[in-house]
Amino acid sequence: MMKSTWKFTTNTVTAGATALAALGAYAGVALAEGSVTIASWGGSYQEAQDKALFQPGAKSTGIEVKQETYGGMSDVRLKVQAGAVPWDIVSSGSGSAARAAEEGLLEKLDYNVIDVSTFYPGLYTDTCVGSDVFSTVMAWNTNTYSDDKAPKSWADFFDADKFPGKRAYRNKVSGALEPAIMGDGVAPADVYKVLDSEEGINRAIERIRQLKPHIAVFWKSGAQHAQLMKDGEVDMTTGWNGRFDNAAKDGAKVKYTFNQGLLDYDCFAIPKGAPNKDTAMKFLAEISKAELQANLPLHITYGPSNKKAYEIGQIDEELARKMPSHPDNAAMQVPVSLEWYAKWEQKASAMYQDMLTE
Repeated sequence: MMKSTWKFTTNTVTAGATALAALGAYAGVALAEGSVTIASWGGSYQEAQDKALFQPGAKSTGIEVKQETYGGMSDVRLKVQAGAVPWDIVSSGSGSAARAAEEGLLEKLDYNVIDVSTFYPGLYTDTCVGSDVFSTVMAWNTNTYSDDKAPKSWADFFDADKFPGKRAYRNKVSGALEPAIMGDGVAPADVYKVLDSEEGINRAIERIRQLKPHIAVFWKSGAQHAQLMKDGEVDMTTGWNGRFDNAAKDGAKVKYTFNQGLLDYDCFAIPKGAPNKDTAMKFLAEISKAELQANLPLHITYGPSNKKAYEIGQIDEELARKMPSHPDNAAMQVPVSLEWYAKWEQKASAMYQDMLTE
């Protein structure tokens, strides 16, 4: 079921639907029993998930929701290997989830329970169901670069002579090599062709190594890269579009472009050996519904993976056009290849970490 590319469109939607329409979807729902522990990434992202998905899902099902933050699939690997998994559901990037599935770290999802019939094609796999669509983008400090002198491409990001200033970059390989290879002159359509070899991976890492003297921070989380922009500690960074939008709302002098962004999705997975697997499956079914997914863009500018969410009147056209998945924005981006991550992430990660520790 794993797919590397996906295409979709959003319907024109109208404003004016009332909250009663959404609440009607929950009428007569029989309350479930039990609890689930969900691990996510913290910061404004997890706050948005909590308000849009977790709280409404708990209310409509009667399932108690406990939340933690975690460090990603590397943490899941350690817990599964130790036979002591504390989480029932984890939030993950699609590429990392694909690799974790290859390692046997995730439970197979039951799509007789979780309805994905109105999902965009390719936004779910056997082990991970899409939660939102986001973009890895290039963002900059508007005090440093005015609109007429703002960077427009990854080539600009990697050109410290033309665009002097401090950079920030991710400390993990996910979403790190694609910008670098485009910054080295590779066309967006050829990114994964070039990266499909150790030579190509080395080429991307070498480009980052050349920029390293200008990279002040290798960020570890979305909360961190948003805070870097709020504090004005760096002039340019990679990161996730919704985090930058929320930072701007909080007063950060930040803008970004979808041009050459990485169009990706987050998903929910159940770790192998989760203590409440069946309850987790029921909860995933609930928060995959259009009525709940339509809440998410109201709190962070990430698009729903359930296309029906655009059709029920909760997301107006102006907001829809800010989503990474809007056709105008999606057309400028590179869809992330799950096949590449399943095949290369482990090897590429080791090579990337070697570069970081030099």
